[in-house]
Amino acid sequence: MMARAAVANRASRSDRVPRRVSLPVAGTALLLIDVINDLAFEGSDMLVAQAEPMATRLATLKRRARAAGVPAIYINDNFGQWRSDFRQTVAHCTSPRSPGRRVSRRLKPTSRDYFVLKPKHSGFFDTTLDTLLETLRIRRVIVTGIAGNICVLFTANDAYMRDLKLFAPADCIVSNTTSDNDHALRQIQAVLKGNVAESTRLIFRHGARPAPRRQVRPKDTRI
Repeated sequence: MMARAAVANRASRSDRVPRRVSLPVAGTALLLIDVINDLAFEGSDMLVAQAEPMATRLATLKRRARAAGVPAIYINDNFGQWRSDFRQTVAHCTSPRSPGRRVSRRLKPTSRDYFVLKPKHSGFFDTTLDTLLETLRIRRVIVTGIAGNICVLFTANDAYMRDLKLFAPADCIVSNTTSDNDHALRQIQAVLKGNVAESTRLIFRHGARPAPRRQVRPKDTRI
């Protein structure tokens, strides 16, 4: 009786332990959507308050991804500035006058990162993202950023339509409200078949998993 209880307790504890999600490095890309953002709009205080801690978590995920060899692709709005480039966008969003400066500074891109400027909500619409992903031979994407219920969701939807496997770490996506964000994550999980495990559960691995060894019977040497 006690043995059965001990087994049951171990089983219940194991059920509570979050499972790790293993991603192959080859064919995976991290998409950072609208994280270089001035967040300068009326009523943005709530979003800024959520985005700042999210940026810290996403920066940690990006460091782990880069160390493993996963490319980071910034997909960013151009804020209607058709004569600007991404460097000017970064300079503007990290300036002291920008409400989103802490988010933008924590996630400031490096020379090793890729970037795509988008004119609309989806990172795929009228951009070079398709070509870049094809060039990098990407088959699965980790979508992150702002806002979960708008640009992240639109980009995730277009990725799904292209048969890309989706990962959307719930702790690296924020929206104007928690309810909006929860709804977006439910859509990604239920409709787009995406994995919404938190970033700390994502593990990057190199190479394919080794195939199980076959049991080889010794040859019969009898004559």
